[in-house]
Amino acid sequence: MDKKEIMSLFENEEEAQDILEKSRKRIDEIDNDLVNLISERTSLARSIVLAKVFLGMEIYDKSREAQVHAKVNKLAEDLNIDKSILSDIMDMLTTLSKNRQREILEE
Repeated sequence: MDKKEIMSLFENEEEAQDILEKSRKRIDEIDNDLVNLISERTSLARSIVLAKVFLGMEIYDKSREAQVHAKVNKLAEDLNIDKSILSDIMDMLTTLSKNRQREILEE
């Protein structure tokens, strides 16, 4: 899209500013939701690590992480999201979970 096409999308600066502000407000709401979901995901670490210990499993579960990445890659493809970046995000989330599991075992 060139600048002329972009300029034709808005009637005036006020409209563009309004859309910008509303979009940023919605992003803030989504960010809050994401943080809450990450907290909820991380809170499952206790039950996961206790079950793993009982089952004689290690914290790192290569097959489970492969499943998670396969699922996320499919979702990324379906939603037209950069697979590499989404994979990095999932790596961070699984690291957060594994770190929390280790903390729980050290308590």
